[in-house]
Amino acid sequence: MIWTFAIAATFVSALFVADKLLSAPKYNENNSDHFDGKKFINPDGAGTHHYGEVLKWWLGGNDKGVWHDYDQDDLPSYPAPEETVDEDSHRITFINHATFLIQINGQNILTDPVWSFRASPYQWIGPKRKRPAGIDFDKLPSIDTVLLSHNHYDHLDIETVKHLKNRFDPQFIVPLGVERYLHSQGIDRTIRMDWWDKYGLGNDTTLTAVPARHFSGRGLFDRNKTLWCGYVLENPSGNIYFAGDTGYGDFFKEIRQQVGPINTSILPIGAYKPRWFMEVIHMSPEEAVKTHKELESERSIGMHFGTFPMADDGMYEPLDDLQKALKKHSISKQEFQTLQHGESFCDNPQYNVMDDVA
Repeated sequence: MIWTFAIAATFVSALFVADKLLSAPKYNENNSDHFDGKKFINPDGAGTHHYGEVLKWWLGGNDKGVWHDYDQDDLPSYPAPEETVDEDSHRITFINHATFLIQINGQNILTDPVWSFRASPYQWIGPKRKRPAGIDFDKLPSIDTVLLSHNHYDHLDIETVKHLKNRFDPQFIVPLGVERYLHSQGIDRTIRMDWWDKYGLGNDTTLTAVPARHFSGRGLFDRNKTLWCGYVLENPSGNIYFAGDTGYGDFFKEIRQQVGPINTSILPIGAYKPRWFMEVIHMSPEEAVKTHKELESERSIGMHFGTFPMADDGMYEPLDDLQKALKKHSISKQEFQTLQHGESFCDNPQYNVMDDVA
């Protein structure tokens, strides 16, 4: 009996120590209509899975898709991006996972930057990188702004964030509460945003934080204690929507109504299996196509695939299922495309360096 109690006490103590080490500081204000005083709530009120369901997924013997490491010699090579693009155009370069370099109106903006080997609090365990970043960190142009959609490890890679701060000292735009974690890590140039907040980036560019259907947390007991979001860059060359990490929902129609026509949408297509578990938090490729249509987006670019094995879908399943969905909905590969790591799309053909590999 004594030994049982001692083991249980040790386990509980270890949980609290781990939570203190890993969990981010929690949002503790009450000025958001989707914060109930303890946690943030999804647009449609949809909940997220409890830890028992997480264990069921992890231990359930699911049919996991195939992933493999790329041979560096077999990867296509693309030139490093130029420092800027013309004011009347924009260029979007896929780096990896949800990391894009958006060059617009003389500004360079990074989304959810991850250059670490693993999407994990530790570099010896957790989802391992299966292909290198499309741009070497040392070859990045000067970065003005970093958009962080939420605090999960595959979207907020603190080592990368620190490197960006030390090299470029950019402005970090974050959802409510995430700024407290960055401040604890010595990163003070932050702007926090709630859904539908707007922030001027200069040069006729306005940033709007928009809803997403997801969750947050870096430790064991900080789930949904900070906000998650997507972003719309409203600018003269056309609105650009970065969805962040999200499941499918009616809020996409509201985004279209609130910010107007979307020129380019960057939408997740990976980490969607098994559906019983992932449906609430991650779109499937078919749902991404439906979202593209509901946004009335002129074009869309797929993301959140091919770098880190975050779910049961394989390395190429998102691409295969996207093609099936495009055919089903009579949408061309040019209208909804995917890019190789390091490949760029630009609305000015002068800057285009792309091959359609979807």
